Amino acid sequence: MSTLTAPIEAPPAGPGRPAYRVTGKRVLSSEWAKLWSLRSTWITLGLGLLFLVAFGLIASSRYKSGIGSGHMDPDFADSTAVSLSLFGTNFAQLALGVLGVLVMAGEYSTGMIRSTMAAVPRRLPVLWAKAAVFGLVTLVVGILGAFITFGFGSGIVSGTPAAMSLTHAGVVRSLLGAGLYLGLVGVIGTALGALLRSVAGGISVLVGALMLIPGLVSLLPSSWRGDISPYLPSNAGASMFALTHDSTTLSPTAGLLVFLGWTALALAGAAYRLVRRDV
Repeated sequence: MSTLTAPIEAPPAGPGRPAYRVTGKRVLSSEWAKLWSLRSTWITLGLGLLFLVAFGLIASSRYKSGIGSGHMDPDFADSTAVSLSLFGTNFAQLALGVLGVLVMAGEYSTGMIRSTMAAVPRRLPVLWAKAAVFGLVTLVVGILGAFITFGFGSGIVSGTPAAMSLTHAGVVRSLLGAGLYLGLVGVIGTALGALLRSVAGGISVLVGALMLIPGLVSLLPSSWRGDISPYLPSNAGASMFALTHDSTTLSPTAGLLVFLGWTALALAGAAYRLVRRDV
């Protein structure tokens, strides 16, 4: 007895899956999602905002109490509502800069960078996307913190020689400049993370560049110090949001250009190593 078996026909082929294309928008979306998926992002951004607001309000309160008691601290004698409100910028920059290092170097420490580079083989779009996303986030946090602190701080010092409002010349520019400075610090942190591929190394260089080197330069002879000090990253950045400047400091525009130069240098070094070295 023979058995006839009907041929099995294959199901009709459906439409082929479209080829995956790496686009700038998709890389940005990926980095945005990764940034907010980390608990450290929320904690450190919150600390940066807290430092900016808390220290600014403490400085304003201390100035107010000094005026009331008649025993003004010499460090606060020439303060304005803007300088008092932005007193916490030096502390906020550390939190935001360190988070920038973690955003990039953290992937090297966990090994996740291999998956990232496998998805984006050209590599450089990853650096640009991380820097853009984190820079934008820190810019918003910095501007928000600066205006919040000034709003409350100006109320604290109301009726004192330091009192100012948003309508005073240079106030809005200074507050925006502080936010921009913090945003660029975040970009530099991201670049250092890509350049050094080490969380500890990136943080060490960041702290050294922003805080230690200015102290060392202050030990140089005055003739050298005057030529070097204004162009250091932290000093050039400080001139971006200073309400006034003198012969020893850069103008806000010059400070911005110098700090943009430092930012571009860090990004160029990171891009070079990212392209030339394996993960």
